[in-house]
Amino acid sequence: MTTEHGWVTERLRVEGRSVHIRRSVGGSGVPVVHIHGFAISGAYLMPTARVLAGRRVNVVPDLPGYGRSERRERVLDIPALAAALLGILDALDIDQAVLVGNSMGCPIGLEVAHVAPERVDRLVLVSPAGGVQNQPLPRALGQLALDVVRESRRMVPVALPDYLRFGPVDGLRLFHQLTHFPSLERLLHTPVPTLAVLGGRDPLMPTPSRVREVARLAPEHVTVALVEEAAHAVNFSHPAALAQAIEAWLDGALGGDGDRPPVGVRMVHVPRGPA
Repeated sequence: MTTEHGWVTERLRVEGRSVHIRRSVGGSGVPVVHIHGFAISGAYLMPTARVLAGRRVNVVPDLPGYGRSERRERVLDIPALAAALLGILDALDIDQAVLVGNSMGCPIGLEVAHVAPERVDRLVLVSPAGGVQNQPLPRALGQLALDVVRESRRMVPVALPDYLRFGPVDGLRLFHQLTHFPSLERLLHTPVPTLAVLGGRDPLMPTPSRVREVARLAPEHVTVALVEEAAHAVNFSHPAALAQAIEAWLDGALGGDGDRPPVGVRMVHVPRGPA
């Protein structure tokens, strides 16, 4: 275990394998657990986690096979990654957590919420990838290439080593699986209070009309917000706006008629129910 600037880095044994995590020291209440995207470690989630760590314990794991965690014989699918995340919670003696996922981390968070809703206090879905807007695969690859251009250049030294370590073949296989996961559709049946945060410049997201349709059909405990200038990796590029939105939502001060969202964040307000 190593300690630096209010964070500890440690290894856990999960399903018989070594898993690398970063955990903040201090804070109280329900812990916040961050879930990274495909082919990448949790390192790029740290900007938002550091902001949120002022009030709560934050945990940023590298899921099995990613980053500094031990590799597996095969690439784990989304249900297996969700099971591994529950194993991480068990190893840390976390009975209930706020899950904050980005990209592929959103389907994983949704899977955990559906399989074990008692373990999820709240669910935050940042740029929930997957579904018809990312099909067929060549279209999704084009969207991904456009997003690379739109992301902060500061993310290159953070993400590139992870992508190279994960490998292009496994990355392509997992990305293809991700494009067929109906994230927005599953959001309609989320069993826990959920905040969906989209990037206004994210090419992997559906059209505004589709977002409004999903928001209209979603249950009352789903809140939708837009970080207008962000692309896909909102957690890295806009940590202050995202963290402020999450904190306001956790405090019950985001989404109501009289609530004022943080600077750069816009709420998606639509009538609920059938058209």
